[in-house]
Formats: sequence, C-alpha cells, structure tokens
Amino acid sequence: MSLEDVRAALPVALPVMMGYLAIGVPCGVMAAEAGLSPLAAFLLSATFYSGAGQFMMASLALAGVPLVSMVASVALVSTRQLLYSAALAPYLRSAPRPLAALFAATVTDESFGVNLSRLAGDASWTPVRATVVNVASMLSWAVANAIGALVGPALAIPTAVMSFAMTSIFICLLAGQRWSRATVVVAASSAAAVVALKALGAGSLAVLVGALVGVAAGLACASGARGGRASR
Repeated sequence: MSLEDVRAALPVALPVMMGYLAIGVPCGVMAAEAGLSPLAAFLLSATFYSGAGQFMMASLALAGVPLVSMVASVALVSTRQLLYSAALAPYLRSAPRPLAALFAATVTDESFGVNLSRLAGDASWTPVRATVVNVASMLSWAVANAIGALVGPALAIPTAVMSFAMTSIFICLLAGQRWSRATVVVAASSAAAVVALKALGAGSLAVLVGALVGVAAGLACASGARGGRASR
C-alpha cells in the first residue's frame, strides 16, 4: 500500500465515512443503553461491523429477546453479504490472500456499492484502494459508535431519525450510480419487493428477499440485452 493509494481512496471513502459518523453515534447510543461501554462498542463495531446488525442487536437486547433468537435474526439479515462476495470475487482473483481476507472482512453495503462501480469501470482502481475505502469506512463507524456510547446517557435521539439516517445513505449511493436500463430494473424490482413484503409482515426478511429479487431482475435484464445483441 502506497501513499498514492491512500490519497486516491480517501476522497472516495469520505461520503461513506461522513454518513457513518452520522448514523454511528445513534447506534452507539443504543449500544450504551444495552449496557456496552465505549471500548466495547468500538471493538464490536470494528469486528462485527454491520450497521443493520448492530442496530438490530441493540434493539433486540433492549427488548429482552433470547440470545439464540437474536443470533438467528442478525445472521439472517447478514446473509446479504453472500451476494456481495459473489459480485466482488472476480475483481480480487489476483490479490494476495491476506489483502483479500482483509477486504472481505471489511465490506459493508455502502463500501460495496462504491467499490463495485469503481472496480467495474475504473482500470486504476485496485484491490488495495478498495481495501483502503473499506478500512477507512470501518474506522469512522467504530469511532462514531464509541462516541455515541460515551455521550449516550446525555442524548435522546428519536428512533425514526436513526432509521432514516441509515436509509438516506442508500438513497445517496443509488443516486450516484451510472443509470442504465439494468440499474432502473434492479432498483425498481428491489424497492417493489421490499414494500410488498413489508406490507405482508415479512419484517427483516423483506430486505434479503428484496435484494435477491433485484439481483435476479438485473441478471435477467442483462441476459435479455445480450440475447438481443446476439440476434442482430
């Protein structure tokens, strides 16, 4: 890793880092309410590193949900990481195993979106730079959680505000994508599936299924486009 890689990656990571600072503090506040110290909140955020999972863990712990049910719920929500691995694996084949392992351990929803678009469309974007984005984002998230746990007892942040802060990051990432027919199909299919499943009472499962529906719709759209070109 060179200084040039860091200089190239940090501006790309900055929007994600700023968003993580905004939502990490409320997550840390909830962690403090569940009994975690600032150090514990930092270590959890730097090792488990899942915004949705950490919000869920704090909420379930405060609700008195049994540990087994808590682990199962968080694991189910986190299965979307399998989709990220499948999408990113082709771009990391040449990376050394320690670097690939660090990259895989520090991928989240937002850094996945940023890095996938760069790896697919920018020849200068390397696994090293992608990993710098991941690690910088992770550190900002962990620090924000520690700050939230430290000042938590003095703050009262409405849950609705916390939830929308996380949603707003996804909206910003979506707006910054290169829009194509496939992008529109994926976004529309995923959104429609999540809304429909939420209305049916699917709960957290709606996010996972919605992501799968979006991926399937995108693959079908891409396959149809290739078939159309081949028949000409």
